[in-house]
Amino acid sequence: MMELGKYASAVIGSYAASIALIAVLVALSIWRAARVKRALAEVEARQEKTHG
Repeated sequence: MMELGKYASAVIGSYAASIALIAVLVALSIWRAARVKRALAEVEARQEKTHG
């Protein structure tokens, strides 16, 4: 592993914060995609009832 010296805590903290933010963005994207998919399925079901 690389020797970071006196900057180790800042570098590790930055990596941790970046990884946490990326994880949150991925989780939010997955959650939103599922929500949109459900909404689309509801709209399509309503259209089938009226046009079916």
